[in-house]
Amino acid sequence: MRLILLCLLLLAASPLRAAERLNVVASFSILGDFVRNVGGDRVNVTTLVGADSDVHVYTPAPADAKRVAEAKLVIVNGLGLEGWLPRLVQSAGSKAVVVTASAGITPLKLGSAADPHAWQSVPNAKVYATDIANALDAAAPNDAEFFRAQAKAYLEKLETLDREVREAVAKIPPERRKVISTHDAFGYFSAEYGIQFIAPLGVSTETEPSARDIAAIIGQIKAQKIPAVFLENISDDRLIRRIAAETGSKVGGTLISDGLTGEKGPAPTYIDMVRHNIKALTSALDH
Repeated sequence: MRLILLCLLLLAASPLRAAERLNVVASFSILGDFVRNVGGDRVNVTTLVGADSDVHVYTPAPADAKRVAEAKLVIVNGLGLEGWLPRLVQSAGSKAVVVTASAGITPLKLGSAADPHAWQSVPNAKVYATDIANALDAAAPNDAEFFRAQAKAYLEKLETLDREVREAVAKIPPERRKVISTHDAFGYFSAEYGIQFIAPLGVSTETEPSARDIAAIIGQIKAQKIPAVFLENISDDRLIRRIAAETGSKVGGTLISDGLTGEKGPAPTYIDMVRHNIKALTSALDH
């Protein structure tokens, strides 16, 4: 009889636990992955900009307003990445706390603008994870111990990942550590790990290069003997293929930049993304 009562109590508690999950909206897929790793089964995560999609040019759908209105936390990158999001939060009438996950990171500057792609440095990803853990702690203090344990485990994985990247880059001859990518998404990776990225587009895919810009990059590739050009999963590949054809540089593969891939793709998580990118870079550059 006692066993039956215990089972009934556990069954009754299960929906309660599910109902207590924290509703969190993340602006795009990389932030969504950070939240899932830190929040575990104590959060319901909704990502507005999904897999293989471009957060720079996203247009919110009516359903997004409903998701934001129901959220307790909205996790954003900041640094000018989600220009469309403040209006969405306002129009949704949301009372959610908006958390800037890049807080605490010193941004790189490209001209007068901040480079928003801070997650491309793994040490910065650790800052993101810590900021998200702090926000979850504050929003659901009863689960704070769980979130801290989850964050600790994830930070250890990121520490291992950072070592992997440094070891891989060390095997690339210094004179070959330079590539062309579609847009300027890898400045933080470059600053952290020492591979030079040159891009015909700026920090946003909204910009269009002029004929002079393209000619200058083609001249630079030839002068510096840049060994490879890379496509990006969120960008039109025609410009990069044209540059490759005109310079004789090989297409080294596709880099994952501003959005993760779907589950069947090579990078459904942030850690998968970094491993995919460093494998593509080393394969193209280390010989």
